[in-house]
Amino acid sequence: MNKHYDIIIVGGGPAGLTAAIYARRAGKSVLVLEKAAVGGQIASSPRVDNFPGLPGVTGAELADRLFEQATALGAHLELEEALELRPGDPKTVVTDYQTYTCGALIYAAGTAHRTLGLPREETLPGVSYCAVCDGAFYQGKDTAVCGGGNTALQDALYLSELCRHVTVIHRRSVFRADPILVEALQQRANVSFLLDTVIEELLGEVSLEALRLRAFDGTAFELPVAGLFQAVGQLPQTALAASLLPLDESGYVTAGEDCATPLPGLFVAGDCRTKAVRQLTTACADGSAAALAAIRYLT
Repeated sequence: MNKHYDIIIVGGGPAGLTAAIYARRAGKSVLVLEKAAVGGQIASSPRVDNFPGLPGVTGAELADRLFEQATALGAHLELEEALELRPGDPKTVVTDYQTYTCGALIYAAGTAHRTLGLPREETLPGVSYCAVCDGAFYQGKDTAVCGGGNTALQDALYLSELCRHVTVIHRRSVFRADPILVEALQQRANVSFLLDTVIEELLGEVSLEALRLRAFDGTAFELPVAGLFQAVGQLPQTALAASLLPLDESGYVTAGEDCATPLPGLFVAGDCRTKAVRQLTTACADGSAAALAAIRYLT
């Protein structure tokens, strides 16, 4: 196998695969390195209704389409974990299997959802990390949102338009979110709040049926819900780049809309980049911007 490529992309999610499509259309040799499953977090969504032109597609199907389009154009993909990035000319990527070199590197490792650390949290149907993606499945049902920041309260506002009742659970007595969001939720008749409360257990055999909660005064009780939307933060997957690139206070790679970093020929795309909005469509936009920037760098 050829171990040198014009462009190596670390991460096989929407940003990385979009970058691969653009780079191959420009005639560049491309290697995509993905340590887990192609498609990133979107691959686990049962239904995606907010991707233009493909309403109702499953996350897995969308991931497959992106993968098939990239590989049909000639991009190579290896299920290997990148362990080390070395700047220079050429740039070097060391994986758990072998070493590759490239002229330009796109870092698109994405983020991971911060979890509560509960058993079955990642596998029990009814637990979601995206209200916009999955909220429609719970129309007319009782749901809960866990978190106290802007994302959590925005999710609760969105769900209150769909669900019979939404309970916002926060482990502190005061929300971190903007006061205008708190005020908006307080005016919704189908929204209630459980402050100073934590989730101790997810209940339900086949899918989520209830939450076992505990208030800070020690009171334990159950809350029947069909869905739990967690919004307790994201963990940017930037440890590999931390020694090379500047990170903001939350651990995201600092880069503008051109996706360029201070290191020539090294670009960052997708949810691991500093940005105001992290959605499927913005990840794809980053992938195209980073690929075009990499192509210009190699020209």
